[in-house]
Amino acid sequence: MDLLNNYLIYLIPVFGLIGILVMAIKSAWVTKQETGDASMNQLAGYIADGAMAFLRAEWKILSYFVVVAGLLLAWSGTTVATSSPVIAISFLIGAFLSAFAGYIGMRIATKANVRTTQAAKTSLAQALKVSFTGGTVMGLGVAGLAIIGLGSLFIVFYTVYVKNVTGATVNGEAMAKALDVLAGFSLGAESIALFARVGGGIYTKAADVGADLVGKVEAGIPEDDVRNPATIADNVGDNVGDVAGMGADLFGSYVATMLATMVLGREIVGQDGKAIHDNFGGIGPVLLPMVIAGLGLIFSIIGASMVKIKKETDSVQKALNIGNWTSILLTAVATYFVVQWMLPTGEFRMLRDIDHNDVLKSGSMQFNKNGVFSSILVGLVVGTLMSMITEYYTAMGKRPVMSIIRQSSTGHATNIIAGLAIGMESTVFPILVLASGIYGSYFFAGLYGVAIAAAGMMATTAMQLAIDAFGPIADNAGGIAEMSRLPEEVRGRTDNLDAVGNTTAATGKGFAIASAALTSLALFAAFVGVAGIEHIDIYKANVLAGLFVGGMIPFIFSSLCISAVGRAAMAMVEEVRRQFREIPGIMEYKAKPEYEKCVAISTKASLREMVAPGLIALITPIIIGFAFGPEVLGGLLAGVTVSGVLMGIFQSNAGGAWDNAKKSFEKGVEINGEIYYKKSEPHKASVTGDTVGDPFKDTSGPSMNILIKLMSIVSLVIAPHLNQADNTNKFIQKQEKVQSINTHTIKADKNF
Repeated sequence: MDLLNNYLIYLIPVFGLIGILVMAIKSAWVTKQETGDASMNQLAGYIADGAMAFLRAEWKILSYFVVVAGLLLAWSGTTVATSSPVIAISFLIGAFLSAFAGYIGMRIATKANVRTTQAAKTSLAQALKVSFTGGTVMGLGVAGLAIIGLGSLFIVFYTVYVKNVTGATVNGEAMAKALDVLAGFSLGAESIALFARVGGGIYTKAADVGADLVGKVEAGIPEDDVRNPATIADNVGDNVGDVAGMGADLFGSYVATMLATMVLGREIVGQDGKAIHDNFGGIGPVLLPMVIAGLGLIFSIIGASMVKIKKETDSVQKALNIGNWTSILLTAVATYFVVQWMLPTGEFRMLRDIDHNDVLKSGSMQFNKNGVFSSILVGLVVGTLMSMITEYYTAMGKRPVMSIIRQSSTGHATNIIAGLAIGMESTVFPILVLASGIYGSYFFAGLYGVAIAAAGMMATTAMQLAIDAFGPIADNAGGIAEMSRLPEEVRGRTDNLDAVGNTTAATGKGFAIASAALTSLALFAAFVGVAGIEHIDIYKANVLAGLFVGGMIPFIFSSLCISAVGRAAMAMVEEVRRQFREIPGIMEYKAKPEYEKCVAISTKASLREMVAPGLIALITPIIIGFAFGPEVLGGLLAGVTVSGVLMGIFQSNAGGAWDNAKKSFEKGVEINGEIYYKKSEPHKASVTGDTVGDPFKDTSGPSMNILIKLMSIVSLVIAPHLNQADNTNKFIQKQEKVQSINTHTIKADKNF
């Protein structure tokens, strides 16, 4: 046990390496599967080439941003004692790994799609195995890279800034510096995630809207029909938006959750106000979120191995649920023993809760390791409930979707009204669950409890992402089956997988926004501590003004994203109409559409339009912080977080409900005693609703969770600069006082 205690910090990256090793094995297995006939391979090649072309163009633009931002961070690191120019290197590594995580996902998705189609010729079980294994590759790649990157950098920064500095303590300025430099890693990851998510979302929805409006509504041809010039761009969009964008998104969320918990863990002291005495040199609360993430990765591998079916009639959703619940339950059980082992017995306090006389402030609280474990359970419960609520509001056959279907019978306008109403209604229970989760986790372990609850929720990210990524792979597989004009039974199997994938995508978005809410609150708390703010007083006019401005940000951000989709979709519609009009023989399968022109439209539009929303998230905190001070910036962050969470839930659920209302017509729906199918008038109204909902659920909605986290991380990074010099850094003074009275100075153990 002593050996494990001494070398635990080095075990953390090993968890990530195990994930990468299993990922490589599964990736090789997918690659070995059959790819089908020449037509299928040609179509898959178009999709893969288009996806890679977009990714290369996006990386080229983002490389300029990364270099400029890195230079600015390097300069800023020289201006305060608790930072370093090395933060630029941390930022660059975070940006690179975030982009690489997206690449891994997209690469395997463009291989697994055609192989899933081929597998669907034999059985539903084999098609699920191929598609879910492809999703698992992405999940393990994202989680593995995050743990390797964050764990390895922490080892380096802890060694350089704490271990090798004489007299340095884990609660003092040295550790604050190590974590501030580490925050650059999270900033790089979230920056790339925002651009990837927004850019990919604009791409996929511009193609999707164009393909639907002209192909389905005007020409009356099926979805993914090979005659539709926008169908390749639509399938490319599934990869760059729902796979590469989502991979970078959850990579950033995963890292931000661990970082926020580590920053707050640095503030934990014993009941006597002195550094805690554990088996890890006093850094148990800092290491805990990374250990939980590592174990969650291992249990995700176990859970993924249990996702399988045997018969054509077996439930795909049930198989996914078994794997998901297995990973969650194993994580819950394991974290109890980990918490008992890593945290010492006794009561804990947060440094910020101790006044200058070393007395616990009024209203502050103490907690113990059992409270920490209880907070983790709260996080797991919140994540589960959020997914269940989201599934209810977006799944076919449930009351919300059925209400949209019924109102489609009276026209397009009533379909839109119903969808908007359902989206707004769907915010009620998620917010109550989130509020209960925040209160409960805080009750058990204070602000550290809120952060560790988010870490517990995100522990099985690898499994959650595997389930999410399986959906776009199945969607692409169905598209290839349709474009290749394969037998109906093949499309029936891919449609089965696709229908489940639509539900898992919606529940995944609900899970992501819940984790973002808890993570943002933890980052907000970390920002308040580092910036030296005692409290944020909304009675002050400037703080209240900041709160209102923050509440506005998600609306203008959404407006820019949705407008971008609208403009790009207009260009796509005009191009598809031109090809139908000017290229004779397309409708008779005698001429091939010019797919590459539609791909080019989506690529150019997404790269051009992703800049403005990204700059809002990055620049706004800097301007507000330096112009009006940290307290006003705190008000801004509060407004952004509350408004952003509500907008994210509303848009994602409304879009998901519209989508499944439209898909319900494929098997027929009963409205007022009459059965309606595709091409009926109610179906056309549902297509309009789905078209409106597309940018809601796949562009602006999912971007909300990145927006609120990125603005919090930017604020955390600039917090030391905002801490006024004339106050001589009161928060650090208090920490140094704790150090001076600590008779047992915690020095870095030589094995750490």
